[in-house]
Amino acid sequence: MNSIPQSFSHPVPECVGAAFDLAVSEAWRFVGQTAPNPAVGCVLLDAQGNVLVIAAHHRAGELHAERLAVEQARALGVVDQVHTAVVTLEPCNHTGRTPPCTQALLSTPVQTIWIGCADPNPHVQGGGAAYLQGQGRTVRWLAHAPNGGLWATRCRALLAPFAWRMTHGRPWITVKQAVNAQGSMVPPAGCTTFTTPQSLHFAHALRRVTDGIVTGTGTVRADLPGFTVRHVPDHPDRRRVLVVCGAQRNVPAHWLVQAEQRFDVLFCPDCKELPALLASTPALWVMVEAGPALLRAMYAQGLWDDWLTIRQDTQGSDHFSVSTRHDISPLSLFPEWARCTQEQACFPVL
Repeated sequence: MNSIPQSFSHPVPECVGAAFDLAVSEAWRFVGQTAPNPAVGCVLLDAQGNVLVIAAHHRAGELHAERLAVEQARALGVVDQVHTAVVTLEPCNHTGRTPPCTQALLSTPVQTIWIGCADPNPHVQGGGAAYLQGQGRTVRWLAHAPNGGLWATRCRALLAPFAWRMTHGRPWITVKQAVNAQGSMVPPAGCTTFTTPQSLHFAHALRRVTDGIVTGTGTVRADLPGFTVRHVPDHPDRRRVLVVCGAQRNVPAHWLVQAEQRFDVLFCPDCKELPALLASTPALWVMVEAGPALLRAMYAQGLWDDWLTIRQDTQGSDHFSVSTRHDISPLSLFPEWARCTQEQACFPVL
């Protein structure tokens, strides 16, 4: 991973902090359709700290956040007013499917670039911050700001699935588990769920931001799940990965035909092979929706990064808790995070 160069610390001005909030929020709108690229946000400010444009990377092959922001500023006739750029991720300094973002920023009169996270991708030249500094621009990092912790955490949460993929070779894995007041995952007869409408809305919002789903043959046989995004608008024309743990012969043929119309379906006969199989896909973030047997196996083998548990009490109210194996979680960017209790040593009910 690229290291952030040491520099004198500068406090984050109020207008820059507000711009980071806008940049993260705009990037979050497109999480779930940028893979294999990260979700990135960029805000351009004038010399007085007023917002000129807010932009984010939409999907692979389209303009990166910085270049899109510059193009929008140019289209609005305000590019000559650009003074400060706020970006959640270090601007790229290499040519891929699009030109370097450093060059886009340098095509403006920008004087200061605030960066949320260093580029974790070891496969590219990197060095965007150093290049901008070499061109006479001031580069400042949230990690060095004495008051930058909150915004740095949000930027890291946004980047977490991409950073984990770059450094560990597989997507970020979120397990979602719903249990009733008795600790059972089995809905009442004739029902497919026992959680509240608000929890159901959140579950589909989670599907929306992820690039794939992991399930088991038992879940497929029992529920014939569609795994579609409902209750919230999905990304247009989004095709995700669906990994089924178990043998293909153990799922109904008609279900598989329907699933392959919407997903790239892969089978994983042995749970231990799941990391390598997921590594072969472009996914950055996958969620697990499965029954107790598969969840026990994944928990025992440590094949998860955060574990979201929705527990319903005897009065029918849902309570969220999250166990994470890291110091950050992309789940923290959901508004529902405020309902969660982060427990580093939580043991899910299976």
